[in-house]
Amino acid sequence: MYFGLDAFAPVAAALILVGLFVSFAREWRAPEVSALAAASIMLIFGLISTEDLVGVLSNNAPVTIGAMFIMSSALVRTGALDAVARMLIARVANRPRLAILGFLFITAFVSAFMNNMPQVMMMIPVTVALAQRLNESGSRLLIPLSYATILGGTISLIGASTNIIVDGVAREQGLAPFHLFEIAPLGIITSVIGVLFLFFFRKLLPERPGVGDLLTQNKSQRYIVEIVMEDGSPYIGARPLEVKAFNEGDRRVVDVIRGDASLRRDLGNVLLQEGDIVVLRSPMAEILTMMEQGQMKTAETADAEAPRPKGLHPISARNSIAVEVLLIPGAYFIGRTLRHLRLRRRYGVYPLALHRRSENIERFESTPLEVGDTILIDGAPEDLKRLVDDNNLVNVAMPTERPLRRGRAPVALGTLAAVILLSSFGVMPIAGLAVIGAAFVLATRCVEPEEAFASVDWRILTLILAMLAVGKGIENTGLAEILVAAATPALSAMPPVTALAVIYLIAMTLTEIVTANAVAIIMTPLAIGLAQSVGVDPRPFVVAVMFAASASFMTPIGYQTNTIVYNVGGYKFTDYLRLGVPLNAICAVLAIVLIPIFWPLTPQ
Repeated sequence: MYFGLDAFAPVAAALILVGLFVSFAREWRAPEVSALAAASIMLIFGLISTEDLVGVLSNNAPVTIGAMFIMSSALVRTGALDAVARMLIARVANRPRLAILGFLFITAFVSAFMNNMPQVMMMIPVTVALAQRLNESGSRLLIPLSYATILGGTISLIGASTNIIVDGVAREQGLAPFHLFEIAPLGIITSVIGVLFLFFFRKLLPERPGVGDLLTQNKSQRYIVEIVMEDGSPYIGARPLEVKAFNEGDRRVVDVIRGDASLRRDLGNVLLQEGDIVVLRSPMAEILTMMEQGQMKTAETADAEAPRPKGLHPISARNSIAVEVLLIPGAYFIGRTLRHLRLRRRYGVYPLALHRRSENIERFESTPLEVGDTILIDGAPEDLKRLVDDNNLVNVAMPTERPLRRGRAPVALGTLAAVILLSSFGVMPIAGLAVIGAAFVLATRCVEPEEAFASVDWRILTLILAMLAVGKGIENTGLAEILVAAATPALSAMPPVTALAVIYLIAMTLTEIVTANAVAIIMTPLAIGLAQSVGVDPRPFVVAVMFAASASFMTPIGYQTNTIVYNVGGYKFTDYLRLGVPLNAICAVLAIVLIPIFWPLTPQ
């Protein structure tokens, strides 16, 4: 029922769909929010019913993807891939080119069985360390990391969420389920050729500095020094930023603490008072210089029989480092501001800069944080480690030491292998096996429940469910049939392989400007309808959508792994075109040529 506007229902659905795609492309709101809004509008105007909305939960894709997130978190926590990563870095000194090639191939291979998001987040520190060993910018390897992960995801049904979604939507349209490795022949060929291209042409990427490179040119060891203003100090009443003793050389005032309050947000207007604590970031040489020049004295440097000198008295000096931390899906910081997080009070660390989409944010302390942001934070190593561990962040530097449960690594790997083997032999659908596997790694304590469920990207699952509802609205209103009918006269006059190429190119283009999961849900029923109208088996057309929806290489917004490495690598939007355009062309040619060979375009 469409409020008596049955004739206009397809038009309404088309307008909602166009508005949704524009919202995706312009990034007005987060993709999952835009998709939820579109589904809600369809529900309000009767384009979908409440039963339709609840019915999308029966699709196997969200359950499978959520379970795979949990199994992937077990692989990370048990250190199943940690030894491989360290082996790659150790080989750089002897055979650097082989180490890079091995890094890309292993990344692609692992991606065939592990969810792409946690894999990329785990490998970012390894990639940065690998680049440092090679004495080059991490920007030369981070985009290839994301692309190799995308390529490897085309090898198996569980390699990418888009594969699982396309399979789920195709089942609802009456197609037979895809087997776990049905797409492997095309996926392996595409991955091998794609990885070789990345290896030989990765230097087309420019060397881009990340936020840490831009803001911490001096790599000397620094310390956080807290100095109390005692009675008689000559600096009482002065502005801390104007006190020469605090700001000459490589010294820098980062905060003034009065009572329990931090005054760092208005340092320019602060007048020092007795009892204030001035926080400096300074190399040890500068601290010693201040003491030698009499600008600062400690009780130990004064005459033991004399009263403690008045003026400046350091109450602590801690080893300080500046690190970049990456905000990943599920991070506690997302949606909050650094001002409200009170990191100095909670952890004793100091945010120095915020980097977003190749730019440094000026008023960063009052800016709501987003997925993919990188923050430069200064503090003691032990405080920074606690910050990262407590808030589900990624330290972009070489991986921090974590209590890996290596003794349970065989359990995690064995569970994944069992899921793959049992699914390959058709013992049970992959959705059921993935849930059993997730339950098993939780029961055997390969990963704790808090960490496992925190690793699930609920934003992706929300987007998928909302887009499934939107897809149901398109089906209910007959919009899909109208689009198929409009395209049939032109496509029916073409050879079937040309029609296949058109479907692939449309899906590939849409993937670059909107999210891959949304494209998979919208394009799959259209591809099936067009294949049936042309009179050929729809399965090759579904495979074309499956591969094209993963072929997001030209922009940082089509696929989440591209978005994650965007800020870490200090990239510009156009950097993705350097490797993305030729890689998209390679994948398109391979798919259009090979799909009819592996899945013949036979008449129905």
